[in-house]
Amino acid sequence: MEGDNLTYVPSQEILDKYADLLVNFALGGNKGIKKGDVVLLQVPENAKPMLISLRRIVLRAGGHPLINYMPDDIAEDFYKEATEEHLTFFPGKYLKGRVDEIDHSVYIIADTNPKELEKVDPKKIMVKNKSFKPYKDWKNEKENAGKFTWTLAAYATEGMAKEAGLSLEEYWDEIIKACYLDEENPIEKWKSVTSELEHIKEKLNSLEIEELSIKAPGTDLIIGLGKDRKWMGGSGKNIPSFELFISPDWRKVQGKIQFTEPLYRYGNLIKDVALEFENGKVVKATASKGELVLKEMISVEGADKIGEFSLTDGRFSKITKFMAETLFDENVGGPQGNAHIALGSAYYDSYPDDIANVTKKQWEEMGYNDSSVHTDIVSTSPREVMAKLSNGETLLIYKDGRFVI
Repeated sequence: MEGDNLTYVPSQEILDKYADLLVNFALGGNKGIKKGDVVLLQVPENAKPMLISLRRIVLRAGGHPLINYMPDDIAEDFYKEATEEHLTFFPGKYLKGRVDEIDHSVYIIADTNPKELEKVDPKKIMVKNKSFKPYKDWKNEKENAGKFTWTLAAYATEGMAKEAGLSLEEYWDEIIKACYLDEENPIEKWKSVTSELEHIKEKLNSLEIEELSIKAPGTDLIIGLGKDRKWMGGSGKNIPSFELFISPDWRKVQGKIQFTEPLYRYGNLIKDVALEFENGKVVKATASKGELVLKEMISVEGADKIGEFSLTDGRFSKITKFMAETLFDENVGGPQGNAHIALGSAYYDSYPDDIANVTKKQWEEMGYNDSSVHTDIVSTSPREVMAKLSNGETLLIYKDGRFVI
């Protein structure tokens, strides 16, 4: 490990292992990139050491790096100055060209101030977010056609560490452990973990589950899965990722759920989220902090419906501390593992057959939700998850932080 009087940075060996894991494992669906592939590297200013490692690894793999180097701490100023025209402006030709050009993307999360936008009117943030939905749709279409892959990872900052109540070095230690960067060969370790997750995933997909019943403190929730679904996980889209998840039929969600983990979203902190569903839609949403942002988000089209349900088995995840970053908090292990849902867009690749030719109407008919929003909210409270099977039987599938099938 290396450091100086100003900040702490992991050793070059660790950064290169990290970059190698992302480029040569996470991308390409755990197969890495191929020679000639174009890789978009989206990296914040303060994570420049990571950018250098990523570019180096892409070049060594025979790929072509495209760099989107993002300056820190300018988002709030944009919203202060932006008019309605600025918020709704969509550079379609530019972004369509980007999507057409790239084969993969790596996005590094490195927030210098996780609450940078807490004084900004959340309506403005939602308008801007909604205006970029075509860009999201273009990437999804290319991904669904098997021509694009992506991954997310985090680079520790003082701001992120402070929110988590850790020193910068302690925060980096959590990242290193969680991503197995302390292993001699992180990629081989991830292949082993992915194999174990695949085994559980195959069991889940063999059960023909019609609905799930989740019971926990403050939670009594029914989630109907519907036909034409499969469980997913271990695909490399996030590093780290230990979750197994599914996109349910949003129309078959009923009951209430209480979340334990704070949510950092749109530059705001949202705490103690509780939701109630009737006929698949959120009818009540509360939070002890950031409730206005939560409600503005839910008011976005499709954001009042579930797009994902997820469970993490605590036996696999080395994440045991709150990290103030959803990428890690939605994969926390510990004694109870975690459960989380995402409000907003579903994952179309939860569909078990060829998704390239499924029409928008067919997605709607199957209950796959569509939205410009996808927000994961996490709970680490003790829970039991029962599955109702197609033959009428019920089966306990998750208890005490682990799958029991």
